[in-house]
Amino acid sequence: MGYILNDEGNDLLQMVREFAEKEVKPYAAEFDRTGEFPMEMYKKGMEMGLHALEIPAEYGGGGLDYITCAAISEELAKADAGFSTGISAVGLALKPVLFFGTPEQKKMFSDIVVNGGMACFALTEPDAGSDAGATKTTAVRDGDEYVINGSKCFITGAAHSDVMVVFATVDKSKGLKGVTAFIVEANRPGISIGKEEDKMGIRLSNTASISFDDVRVPVDHRLGAEGEGFKIAMVTLDASRPFVGAGAVGIAQRALDEAVKYAKERIAFGKPIANLQAIQFMLADMDIKIETARQMIIHALTLIESKKPHSRESAIAKCYAGDIAMQVTTDAVQILAGYGYSREYPVEKLMRDAKIFQIFEGTNQIQRVVIAGNLLRK
Repeated sequence: MGYILNDEGNDLLQMVREFAEKEVKPYAAEFDRTGEFPMEMYKKGMEMGLHALEIPAEYGGGGLDYITCAAISEELAKADAGFSTGISAVGLALKPVLFFGTPEQKKMFSDIVVNGGMACFALTEPDAGSDAGATKTTAVRDGDEYVINGSKCFITGAAHSDVMVVFATVDKSKGLKGVTAFIVEANRPGISIGKEEDKMGIRLSNTASISFDDVRVPVDHRLGAEGEGFKIAMVTLDASRPFVGAGAVGIAQRALDEAVKYAKERIAFGKPIANLQAIQFMLADMDIKIETARQMIIHALTLIESKKPHSRESAIAKCYAGDIAMQVTTDAVQILAGYGYSREYPVEKLMRDAKIFQIFEGTNQIQRVVIAGNLLRK
């Protein structure tokens, strides 16, 4: 693994690896089959503080640097990408609060999470995915409160969240300039959880829709000023995309590990297929892609930690990692041949899990728009 961590980070990573091997990996296939949400697994992860690693120590969290957090995300994704995604969803919701929240807002949000709460980032709508300016959820000022109406879809962790960051427009005529962000506790009257998605992959994470019916939130729950919601969302996604990439790398690394193991054991023409140069070249190319993606993620996170421009680099890291996860898992299925296509072996699940990493938190087509935009502005 190409992460260079300090002793504390390495010790923590080893603890996470042991947890993932003991508490996640053995049960992932069954939860994938049934689609049941593994609440006890999540509770054990949260008892370790895996969902609060980024919260500063002053607010009761782990206060870890981003590169250590990414290494942990990759390790969890090697065991199961759905579980890693569900844990990472808390970090996605946390980032806009840490970036734009007041000290009071940071403490309120952190207190909920540190005490065992989950969180979600509620941006996507049925008609507003890549086009956030098409947001239809509204927030109308009424004295010292806002009244929120509308719906969100494909929200990771929605059904089990205790708090969420919700994006709504205060004026539809303003497009992007009307979008505003709010911290909303999940137990407020008028909030209901709708359809839970029956997904192709990452089935150990929850994905559901949320409806808001005259949901009242205090003005002091607004993040930033009115109309700053789009900026808040984009800054958040720029910072979170390398973590999505880390999850994709975890999937790809597990696929390579399984392919290497199988290639050493499978005998064809009187010798292990690992002796065949055609297989060796496939494995080498898989390793090249994985390590390249990992180093792109580390570079993007280093820029973020250094508070340097990173939108292009984050997009590259997420896009490349998502693409290679599909390529590597497909190659792993090919190496295992008929067994790779069977649920008896894990690589078919890894291939299903990988696909979403080309789609969520900005499709890879949108990442290319971001990258091209950076090029053309120079």
